Amino acid sequence: MANEKNEQKATVEQRLKSLYQLQTILSEIDRIKQIRGELPVEVKDLEDEIAGLNTRINNHTRDIEELQQNLAAEKEKIAQADSLIARYKEQIDNVRNNREFDLLSKEIEFQTLEIELCEKHIYEYGRAIENKKSDIAAIREVLADRNHTLAEKKEELSEIVSETKEQEEGLRAKAKALEPKINDERLLAAFKRIRKNARNGLGIVYVERNACGGCFNRIPPQRQAEIKMHKKVIVCEYCGRIMIDPELAGVALPASK
Repeated sequence: MANEKNEQKATVEQRLKSLYQLQTILSEIDRIKQIRGELPVEVKDLEDEIAGLNTRINNHTRDIEELQQNLAAEKEKIAQADSLIARYKEQIDNVRNNREFDLLSKEIEFQTLEIELCEKHIYEYGRAIENKKSDIAAIREVLADRNHTLAEKKEELSEIVSETKEQEEGLRAKAKALEPKINDERLLAAFKRIRKNARNGLGIVYVERNACGGCFNRIPPQRQAEIKMHKKVIVCEYCGRIMIDPELAGVALPASK
């Protein structure tokens, strides 16, 4: 029975030690990511902004094409109205009574109004086209600036990534090889979940000065004793982080004054 308990203790100890080693490796990967800073986010934001600017240019271009088609249609209406007016004027010289004269006069007046309306539309379409072209020119200026900035950011990011790529890949390989040693899927999943929710990325912390190394809340003496025994996995009742005895973690704490 005693041997069984010792075996269980050794298993928990090994899991905790492996988990802390994994945390150390992942913290180093986090440090590498911090070196890159906000560059990956900035690059993504710039790419999204550039895509949006290109979409706006394409939309304006389509609008201009549609406006030009409308403008051409109005010019065609004017040409037809001019043709009709010319024909009505020829006919008005050969009318036989006042009724025919009045009808032709009204037709000429109607076509004249149609021409005026078409000219108004042509003016409006022309102004809209100029505004769209002006907008496109302004957008292209912004686009050129964003493309220049993106190229600089990408080059800067590429340099940082190339400097740290080999180191990061090595750390990720170590982390991947270490995970099976934890031999507890639920514990590993909980650790990853805690890490994801923690601002500093720490999923397991050692006890320092009788307090949790994550949230710094004081740990009751009984719980401290349980942590030192390494018989079971214990989490902080305040922050939920897994706790480990500093001696088991291989951390040398300064002597208390």
